Amino acid sequence: MAIGWSMSSKKITITDVAEHAGVSVTTVSLVLSGKGRISEKTAVRVNKAIEALGYIRNQQAAMLRGGGSNVIGLIVSDISEPFYAEVAAGIGEILDGQGKVLFLTQCGRNGRNLDRCFDSLSAYGVDGVIIGSGRFLNDVVKQKARDVRLPLVCAARASEFDDIDVIRPDNSLAAKVATEHLIKHGHRQIAYLGGEGGSLTRAERLGGFCAALLQYGLPFRPEWMVECDCRQQASAQAAQELLTHNPEITAILCHKASVALGAYFGVLGTGYTVGKDNNESYFTRQVALIGFGDVPEAELTNPPLTFISSSAREIGHSAANRLLQRIEMPDEPPQHIILPPKLIARGSV
Repeated sequence: MAIGWSMSSKKITITDVAEHAGVSVTTVSLVLSGKGRISEKTAVRVNKAIEALGYIRNQQAAMLRGGGSNVIGLIVSDISEPFYAEVAAGIGEILDGQGKVLFLTQCGRNGRNLDRCFDSLSAYGVDGVIIGSGRFLNDVVKQKARDVRLPLVCAARASEFDDIDVIRPDNSLAAKVATEHLIKHGHRQIAYLGGEGGSLTRAERLGGFCAALLQYGLPFRPEWMVECDCRQQASAQAAQELLTHNPEITAILCHKASVALGAYFGVLGTGYTVGKDNNESYFTRQVALIGFGDVPEAELTNPPLTFISSSAREIGHSAANRLLQRIEMPDEPPQHIILPPKLIARGSV
């Protein structure tokens, strides 16, 4: 009696049905929608679970059968990350103009909850999903999307996928433009600071960085390409150590906005100044800084920091527009949209 009351007082979800039937959420979605290749035995088991639990085949099932929910799902690792916060804002601007709603989920910095986030959005009946990071996207999630014919777009700093729509910045060109800007301002001893060794974004940027050095006949030194935590405190310490051991360095290309801000304080902590201050140029060694991205705090330093940026908000706009196109034309070939960088020159070079 107590068990029956507990079940009837709880709203039964598609996840409950999946657990009761011993199948995946995707399988339940396929049974509800009538799509995909599901064996009769599995379908019977799912339907028995639906009846046993009292699951209501409501609007969610209708949406799965091909109607529209006017809801778009977005999965990011961490919404506090400035890049993806701007991407989300850009997506929201486009969707709002189309009368659609953005449903935001977080999968965690290591992507451990990506599958669960996708299953939840799929079960809810969203019209499509944007993955805000290519780093954690896997073949399992892509196959789930294909199974339920759920449009999927990746909006990321970098992505190696060629079988889905991808919107991303041109990391290699951005690094090349930034490095050339430093070289044209007279710098010949240039270091790269920040990022992790396994980062595809970092690898692409280092490729552009090294290409520019080689083009101008300048050597690149592996010991001047320093990995570090992207928090400001860690990057400040890394910049200070880099300059202490290599005082000949005159410029640093910084992997993120937070690294550039940290490096700013690291330079000052070494006793140097940032950029070119003619009043001190004969007395103090100076170091130029350029960061990737851009943040409002960049204009609060003295001098303001120079950045090379592909607008994250524009990436959000492009991702939303591409997903809307994908919803209307699901069988179109995948597109890779690569947005060019823009140099935001300020006083730190």
